[in-house]
Formats: sequence, C-alpha cells, structure tokens
Amino acid sequence: MKLTPLAIPGAALVQGEPFADHRGAFARLFCVDALAEVLGPRRVMQANHSRTREAGAMRGLHFQHAPHAEMKLVRCLRGRVWDVMVDLRAGSPTFLQWHAEELSPDNARMVVIPEGCAHGFQVLDPDSELLYLHTAPFTPQAEGGVRHDDPVLGIRWPLPVADISARDRSHPLLSAGFAGLQP
Repeated sequence: MKLTPLAIPGAALVQGEPFADHRGAFARLFCVDALAEVLGPRRVMQANHSRTREAGAMRGLHFQHAPHAEMKLVRCLRGRVWDVMVDLRAGSPTFLQWHAEELSPDNARMVVIPEGCAHGFQVLDPDSELLYLHTAPFTPQAEGGVRHDDPVLGIRWPLPVADISARDRSHPLLSAGFAGLQP
C-alpha cells in the first residue's frame, strides 16, 4: 500500500497493489502497519458496507460532531464513485475546501478522511458498493450533515443528481457565520 498525503491536512490517498493472475485477483484492503502514519493511535471500530443502485445518486455529506468525530477509510468494492471530503474544521488552513477522488476496484484506491471533514459521494456506475472503516462507532445524536449543493462549497459533481434521500436534502446550508467544527 502506498500512502500519499492530500492537500487537506490529515487526509490521504492509499493506493493498493492488487495481484492478478490467470486464477483471478488478490488485494489487501486494510493493513494497520501500512496505515500507521495516518491512523496513529486510532483503531478501526466499525466497518460498514453500502450499495447504491442508480448512477447519479448521492449520499452525504455526513460527519459526526466531537467527541464522537471519526476518521473514515473508504474504498469502492464494485462500480465507480466520485468520493468527496470537505474540511469543516475550525482553524484549518483548508477550511471549507473540498477534495474528490474517483474510487473503483480497478484503480484500487482508498481515501482517508480525517475527523472534522464531511464525506459524501456520487455513484458513477449502477450498483456501486463501498466499504467504510470508521475509528469511532456511529452515534446518532452526534450526526451532522451539509448539503451537497451548498453554494459556499461549490462542489462540482460529475453527473446531475438522480436520487438523494430526504434526510440529505434537508441538511442545512452553511450560514455566513459558520466558524467550523470544534475538536
């Protein structure tokens, strides 16, 4: 696994090194030693799997408030997605900036999304599946979100939005006075 830091502090792109031969393929999806630089003392506490049927569908942008904030490690197992993180951390040099990566099994990429960043994705291929590793358990009362179409963020999604949940549509727009998430 090759680890490349991204412009958002604490974020990284992990490039897998799959092995393929006439029988099929093998890929390491997670290795605590290879990811020690970004994980630090954190432990993976939860693993989740999502499947989204329709190309153009959106999920997110989600985060958890402190003290339940979580680092996420996200990998695409099937299909393709446009995966986006947004830095919402107060005082961060990249506050309100976003970064996106196309994830697919073919490119063997995984993104590391630090605490205090919102996460969302748009499905590029039907029936896309993601694996999420979280460093904190899901805590419903700590859940937060930001709208995917917030003009303050100006995220350029690759496809028209085909489907989005009522919950994600109802996330608030960032107010002019939004100072960021506190650690």
